[in-house]
Amino acid sequence: MNQNKKKDDKENGLVNILVNIIIPTVIMMKFSKPEYLGEVKGLIVALTFPITYGVYDLIKRSKVNFISILGLLSILMTGGIGLLKLNRNWMIVKETAIPFIIGLVVLISQRTQYPLVRTFLGQILDLEKVRKAYSENSNELELDKQLNTSSWLLALTFFLSAFLNFVLATMVLEGEPGTTEFVESLGKMTFLSFPVITLPMMVMMGIIIYYLFNSIKKNTSLQLEEIFRN
Repeated sequence: MNQNKKKDDKENGLVNILVNIIIPTVIMMKFSKPEYLGEVKGLIVALTFPITYGVYDLIKRSKVNFISILGLLSILMTGGIGLLKLNRNWMIVKETAIPFIIGLVVLISQRTQYPLVRTFLGQILDLEKVRKAYSENSNELELDKQLNTSSWLLALTFFLSAFLNFVLATMVLEGEPGTTEFVESLGKMTFLSFPVITLPMMVMMGIIIYYLFNSIKKNTSLQLEEIFRN
């Protein structure tokens, strides 16, 4: 019964991409013209999908996720900039600032009792079991060193995302907020963000996990299935 519940609670990647990327993109690029929804209604309808999905996801999993909150904040800011018809430069600043701030938070959190990298990796790896294995070999300092390196790599990942966001927004965004041209270009940017930003981020995260996994393998007797969470 519990296993079935866990399967039901697992996020569907296809639905995620559909609701957060494909549907908003189609609405902004095809239905924001004056003869359909218009730029304002088009933007509102397009943003409704990822916002509703984000809120539903947070409620369903009954836990606060820092990145999910930032994602929702980013979407709300996008809608606000478009509806208030602010200068397009504000959108470029927003697209660049969000991942850059996350990168800074990752580095700053290293100086606190709650390093953010452990929160990220703790979703994937059983860090408690890993730390215990390192302790048994009197090598706990080595794990801290590897987690610190992972923090720098994770921060670099977000700084890379900030740079890619800046380049993409500068090249793709056209017109000014409040115009059909701007909403259509925003839809194009949303679509391109997956291959240009999300995929490189996934590759970088894979490199971090691979680095940490190899380090754990060298320093402990843990097997693959013991390191990763179910």
